[in-house]
Amino acid sequence: MHRGKKYKESIKNYNPTDTYSLKEGIEKVKKLSYSKFVGTLEVHADIIIPKDRDPKSIKGAYTLPHTSGNSDVKIAVFCPKELEKDAKDAGADIVGLEKLTKDIKAGTIEFDIAIATPSVMPQIAVLGKELGPRGLMPNPKSGTVTDDLAGAIKEYRQGKNTFACDESGVIHLKAGKLDMDIQELIDNAEACIKAIEEALNKPYEQAIKKLHLAPTMGASVKISYSRE
Repeated sequence: MHRGKKYKESIKNYNPTDTYSLKEGIEKVKKLSYSKFVGTLEVHADIIIPKDRDPKSIKGAYTLPHTSGNSDVKIAVFCPKELEKDAKDAGADIVGLEKLTKDIKAGTIEFDIAIATPSVMPQIAVLGKELGPRGLMPNPKSGTVTDDLAGAIKEYRQGKNTFACDESGVIHLKAGKLDMDIQELIDNAEACIKAIEEALNKPYEQAIKKLHLAPTMGASVKISYSRE
C-alpha cells in the first residue's frame, strides 16, 4: 500500500509490533495523528465470533461518558436539496448529496456520523466500500436512515453511538476527539469495550482477541487490555 509523506513522517521511531497499555496507547495515538483537523480516537476490536452467530448480526449502541460538546462529533447528512436547510438548522455539519458523494469517493471523509433520508439511499449505495468498513454507512437499525433528521441529529449530538461488526469480524468504534484529556479518552475507550462485551454477552477475554487504537489519519497501535 502506498503511504504518503505525512504518514511516513509520523511513524518515524515507531515500531508497529510494540504493545501498549490503554493509557500508553492513547498517548501514542495522539502523537501518530497527522490530520490538519482534530482527529478521532478509533477503537478497532477483532472479536471472537460465536459459532451460532453471523458477524454482521452483531450490533450494539453506546454513549460516551465524556464529550466536548457539539464540536465533539461531526455529522454529515445525505438528503434532497430541499431538506438541506432543515438539516443545517438542526445542527448538521455537512449536508448535500452529489458533492458529498464525490468527496467520499475521492477519499475525503471528515465526519463521524452519516445520516440519510430513505429517499436518497439508492443513490448512496455506491459508497458502501468507503463507508462500510468505517461503520459510517447509514442504516435504519441504527437510526441513521430516517425522515426525522432533526431528531436523529439531536440524539447523536447528545452522545449516542452505534456499531456493527463487519464481515471479517472487526468492530470499529469512535471514542472521542484527540484533543480531549487522556483520562477522559481512557473512560471513553472502556465504554466502547464494555459495549462490545454486552453485544456478545461475554467478558473481554472471551469477546475480543485483538484490540487496536488509531487516529482518524495515522498508524494504529496494539493494545494489551485488562481491568485493574
